[in-house]
This record gives sequence, structure tokens and C-alpha cells, in this order.
Amino acid sequence: MELRNNRKMNRRDRLLSLTTTAVFLFLLFLADRFGSDYETRILINCAIFIGLAVSYNLINGVTGQFSLAPNAFAAIGAYTSALLTMTPLEKELSFIVKPLIWPLSVIHAPFIISLLIAGLVTAFMAFLMGFPVFRVRGDYLAIVTLGFGEVVRVVANNAQSITNGPLGLKGIVNYTDMAWSWGFAVITVFLIYRLVQSSYGLALKAIRYDETASEAVGVDTFRHKMLAFTVSAFFGGVGGGILAHFITTISPNLFTFFLTFNLLIIIVIGGLGSTTGAVIAAFMVTLGGELLRVVEEPLFIGGLHIPGIPGMRMVIFSLILILVMIFARHGIMGSQEFSWRWAIEKVESFRRPKGGDA
Repeated sequence: MELRNNRKMNRRDRLLSLTTTAVFLFLLFLADRFGSDYETRILINCAIFIGLAVSYNLINGVTGQFSLAPNAFAAIGAYTSALLTMTPLEKELSFIVKPLIWPLSVIHAPFIISLLIAGLVTAFMAFLMGFPVFRVRGDYLAIVTLGFGEVVRVVANNAQSITNGPLGLKGIVNYTDMAWSWGFAVITVFLIYRLVQSSYGLALKAIRYDETASEAVGVDTFRHKMLAFTVSAFFGGVGGGILAHFITTISPNLFTFFLTFNLLIIIVIGGLGSTTGAVIAAFMVTLGGELLRVVEEPLFIGGLHIPGIPGMRMVIFSLILILVMIFARHGIMGSQEFSWRWAIEKVESFRRPKGGDA
């Protein structure tokens, strides 16, 4: 009887999930068709940060390795994809100080190919970096990966024959639309969620809880950490390419530690180790950042004029983050994943009278 009830609940969960996904995709279609450019750009930005946050959560939240390198992965992917999609003439006009090196100066690839190559190049760089990185743990790991991010930014700032230095790349074709951005977000969430739920995911979670105990029971911790780091870098690189073709102008200053800090806030608010929590938090942080712009603009309340205060948005956002950390110390979802069964049980627990079921 219990097995039959579980099967019914699983079928109900799948049906509700499919229905919700279909409704959400239909709403995105309506927003793309009838929404303003501002609303469309916000939704595209949400999708990009969902993909980046979920991929970052794989190494930081699921595996428990305190990496601070997502800005480096996004930078490598953005420059790789942009250089591949720009035509030889556009590259010649952009690189005015030093010409672009061969063969990048003559290569021109379709957008989808550039994204795949950007992901592979970023994953390869992460693979090479993983050998020295995972010789250390904890705070030392964070310092090493933070240094890697700064090295990538400094190289991008000085390698003028590859990245055009501080001038950056301008005139990148705006390929990123609602379909590309949300396609990237959906594929990233689906694949990483399936990885987390697999036997590899169980090993990654075991490493997060106790790496020494995982080694004792036969888990190859180095190989699994390399897997998580490389996969995270691949999707981070693809996300960087999507971002580059959304804002159409990139420079080394775009990929500072502030990008990593934003992604770290998202996965902490969502719950370290929760893929669906990262999705929810990415929505909240991205939309919240836009809604709070009003506090930086002049306000007229009755006859009272309140001048706009630059930076007030981040002050309020920081206060909200502090409140979240006080009242939800493990994030919105903790280490749990969202399911309709979980949501229904939560609603029923709130509706149930205190002191029992009577």
C-alpha cells in the first residue's frame, strides 16, 4: 500500500512539474512577444544568472569545495565565444593597438559552435588548474582559486594581441535572446540536477560532509572533485559566452571578484547544495536588484523631496541578506530540492493546529 501511494505521489509530482514548466514557458513566450525591451532584458539576465549560479553551486555547494573562480570561467568563455563569432573585418577594426594573433584573426564560427568551444576551452583550463588547486583544502583552496581569477583578469588586461587589453571587445553581435538564454538555463539545470541525483552526485555530497570518511570507504575524492570542477567550468564558460553576446561589449573590468561575490550570495541564499534553491535565489536577487533601483532615484512624497542616494540599493540589499541569514541560516531550501510533495507537506504543516492533529 505504501509503495502504491509513493508511485501515485511520484506521478502527481511529475504531472505538476510538467504542467508548471509548460505554463512557465508559455509565460516566457508571452513576455518575449508582448513585453517591453526592459522586461525582456531582465528575464534574459535572470536566465544567465540561473545558469551561472547552478553551475557554481555544483562545486561550491554540492561538493563543498570553496572555489572563488567563477569570474575566471565566465571571462574565458566570454572572450573565447566573442572572438570566434566576430568576423575578420570586425577583429581588424577592433584591434587597433596590436593585431589579433593568427589563427584567431581569420576564424569565424557560428554562435552555437562558439559556445561549445568556449565551454570546452574553459573546462580544459579548469582541468589543468585542478591539479595544483586540489592539493589544498578549505580556506587555502579559496585563496588559490581567488588568485586564479585575478590572474585571468590581469592576463586579459595585458594580452592585447588576444583580448585587446583594457579596450576590450566591442560590437559583439547580440545573439542572446529569450530562447538562447532560457535554453542555456534549462539545459544547465536539468543536466546538473541529473548529475547530482546520480551515483556521482552521492559521492560529491559525501565529500562535502566528510572527505576523509569518503576516502576511507573507497571514493576517489580527487577524481570526483575534478569532475565537479570541470563540469562547473564548462557551464560557466558557456554562460560567459551567452553573457558576452547579451551585453555586446566586454572588458576585463566586467569579470572582477564582484561577479563571483554575486553568485556566492545567490547560492548561499538559495541553500548550499540545492539546485532548485539556486534557481529561486537567482530570480530573487536579479529581480530584487532591479526593483531596488527606485531607492537611488529622487522621490517626491507630498511636498517632500527626497534626493536619490547612489549605492543605497546595495545597502538595502545587504540588510535583506543579513535578515535572510538570521532567520534562514541554511538558505531558502537548505540542502533540499524543491518538489511538489515537499511543498504540499509544508503547506499542510502550517495549516495543522499547534499541539497535534486534534
